[in-house]
Amino acid sequence: MADSLFLFSDGQFLRTGKPLISPDNRSFRYGDGFFETMKWKSGELLLTKYHMERLFYSLEILKFKPPVFFTPSYIIEAVNALIKKNQHHHLARVRITVYRGDGGIYDHQNHFPHLLIQTWELNESNNRLNENGLELGIFSKAIKAADHFSMIKSNNYLPYVMAAIWAKEEKLNDAILLNQNGDIVDSTIANIFIVSNGIIKTPPITDGPVDGVMRKHIIDQLKKLEYEIEEKSISLEDLANASAVFLTNAIYGIRWVKKIGETHYSPDFIRAIFYKTASIT
Repeated sequence: MADSLFLFSDGQFLRTGKPLISPDNRSFRYGDGFFETMKWKSGELLLTKYHMERLFYSLEILKFKPPVFFTPSYIIEAVNALIKKNQHHHLARVRITVYRGDGGIYDHQNHFPHLLIQTWELNESNNRLNENGLELGIFSKAIKAADHFSMIKSNNYLPYVMAAIWAKEEKLNDAILLNQNGDIVDSTIANIFIVSNGIIKTPPITDGPVDGVMRKHIIDQLKKLEYEIEEKSISLEDLANASAVFLTNAIYGIRWVKKIGETHYSPDFIRAIFYKTASIT
């Protein structure tokens, strides 16, 4: 089935499985680029405004020079055309990859943003709160830098890759990364929130997490629902003393965490948040 799927590459629809880049490609060599993961549901892309804002900010901060035609409308139209060509009908995962072309670390050919779009069908379970809570661990072998570029979903994803391999070896659902101060950053595929004394807390962008689209949207929605939210550094002690923990990303929305190390968390508060915000995922 996967062999019949198409992808979009710089204006063309191609069969998957075909070579697309040369060995001299800067994204392959150095991770020179970034990606965006989106959810398509019943005919529309969700949270498009947030995704396009982050995508074009990433273009700017990574010094790409997009041509005039490279606009949010161009990208969205390409996504919708690919969704149709791949015959997705209800739910789909969309991955947009932007990368620089060939060259060495100092001798790039140009700053043109090459565009690759892929789509896959999603199971309906992605619209529901996970019944079995996630079990996570702390991955301490990699440190997530808190710098000018840490908020970007960079193609240089090595710390998260190694954390994901470790989590699988440990039979965990995901792993949490720390920054240079030993504070919580995020997980391999999601932003993290804790609940402590009724206050919802999440690490600030300055601590190094990816600037998650669902993170941003959940914060906005929960503030409208008059929950108290703080963007504040979270220590390992804070994590251990929390009453509830949940993860957010654009594909799954909200997922509740059952256990981190030897600490167990209740799902009750997370269920309340999920059903009050379910319409956005």
